[in-house]
Amino acid sequence: MERKTILITGGAGFIGSHLTDLLLSQNHRVLIIDDLSTGQESNISQHFGNPDFQFARASIMNEVVLDRLASEADIIVHLAAAVGVRLIVEQPVHTIETNIGGTEQVLKAALRYRCKVIIASTSEVYGKGSKIPFSEEDDVLLGATSKNRWAYAASKMVDEFLGLAYHGQYGLNVLIVRFFNTVGPRQTGRYGMVLPRFVKQALNNEPLTVYGDGTQSRCFCNVFDVIKGLTSLIEHEDAGGRTYNLGSTDEISIAELAQRVILKTNSKSTILNVPYENVYTADFEDMQRRVPDTGRLNSLVGWSPAISLDETIAQVVDYERKRQS
Repeated sequence: MERKTILITGGAGFIGSHLTDLLLSQNHRVLIIDDLSTGQESNISQHFGNPDFQFARASIMNEVVLDRLASEADIIVHLAAAVGVRLIVEQPVHTIETNIGGTEQVLKAALRYRCKVIIASTSEVYGKGSKIPFSEEDDVLLGATSKNRWAYAASKMVDEFLGLAYHGQYGLNVLIVRFFNTVGPRQTGRYGMVLPRFVKQALNNEPLTVYGDGTQSRCFCNVFDVIKGLTSLIEHEDAGGRTYNLGSTDEISIAELAQRVILKTNSKSTILNVPYENVYTADFEDMQRRVPDTGRLNSLVGWSPAISLDETIAQVVDYERKRQS
């Protein structure tokens, strides 16, 4: 792909910082806007001084800063969002306003300057659906609006509707990417992300806290595979107007993941099951399974994940050990 200027919202975060590394290595110019509410400056500080890199510490709700950056961009990768189950449950107003309002600001700016937009969405939008694997055109079943758990899913669905509406009504080149449990170095366990939390507990020989009975399963995809999938969509000229699942299809229960982490760290940790109501709320509802159908993305760009879960765990362990040393 020819050299582009790419604006990443939330670019100091877990996925955004890795995407920044890759795009700069490919000779693109990268602009970042991030208020560091969940991102970390240390994730991107290695690029300070690079003339092809620019970082604005600001919220995407800051219209002046966002407009200035968008005016220079060819492509906007919109990753900024309120994320993590704990944050969603504890701060539903922040979640809804940040996700919907932020995406609205990004799309308005993109329309002014005709930027291509990639909007990050989530497997959460599949809600309580039981048809496995999840396909992009499946019907969606969410829980009651009285349960904060589903506020995040609903807000990201509105993001998707809004993005596709800009594509349909204004001809803006917009596409949606639904992430399925991306994991790897730099991910924080602060807001409920399970793998870094397990690894930190195992390295400290503390009990690994498995929420619920541990039979719930997920498909974990390495961030280095994910950013390759993202860049393939950035490069593709005819991906707009559609939604794409992006994740691994290898399923593992949370209980088995805990055992795997203990094994990989040679930890003396045990496993402690904790009821959901002790962590979140008494009426908390979880998704039992999340398995994506990634056929659409594979057909379009030939993408499939290449890094195993064991290798991913080893990367996270190495990262956390270095952080603790």
